[in-house]
Amino acid sequence: MIEVSGLSKSYKTGNIEVIALREVSFKIESGEYISIMGPSGSGKSTLMNILGCIDTPTSGSYRLDGQEVSTLDDEGLATIRNQKVGFVFQIFNLLPRLTALANVELPLIYSGAYRKRGLVLEALQRVGLAGRAKHKPAELSGGEQQRVAIARALINKPPVILADEPTGNLDSASAGEILSIFRKLNEDGITVVMVTHEVDIAAQCERIIRMRDGAIASDEVVTHE
Repeated sequence: MIEVSGLSKSYKTGNIEVIALREVSFKIESGEYISIMGPSGSGKSTLMNILGCIDTPTSGSYRLDGQEVSTLDDEGLATIRNQKVGFVFQIFNLLPRLTALANVELPLIYSGAYRKRGLVLEALQRVGLAGRAKHKPAELSGGEQQRVAIARALINKPPVILADEPTGNLDSASAGEILSIFRKLNEDGITVVMVTHEVDIAAQCERIIRMRDGAIASDEVVTHE
């Protein structure tokens, strides 16, 4: 479960204080499929960075599976990033000289578990790319590269996937394939939190949190017929 209470974030640009988040509070139950929407400057990316332990709040509480995250040091945040959260970005962030298999294996190397090659093949299988394991990014389509990125996010079996505009660089067909993968992962019990500008993509989630000016403007459940 993700519990955010009174979360605020501010920073200074020169002598000007910029408030990115204003007293944000919400809960995400384990196994939910959530989208976060909002215009540029609404605070959604800042919120996503805090949820992913890339950034820390100025004030407020962030609890992940009951653990207070907002007060952890760098080592503690790195442990959370490695074990409990998987990231998928708009830019695939694959290393061009490495094969799909080697790209997916990288988090295992960082955690000292790089000999578990079977986990890599399992992750590629989950995204339908077991047959492309030896291909480098330049030999893969955009949709295939994003699937490699998803497999990399899954490799340490995190309970939460954070996806920041994961379909932003893809055509409609590839975007549909990526959304199908997220849906399947969610059905398997993984909590999925996705930032998107696309209303039709957000509508495929179970709940939409809309942000404006650093605060939550609305939080609604999506009804699917």
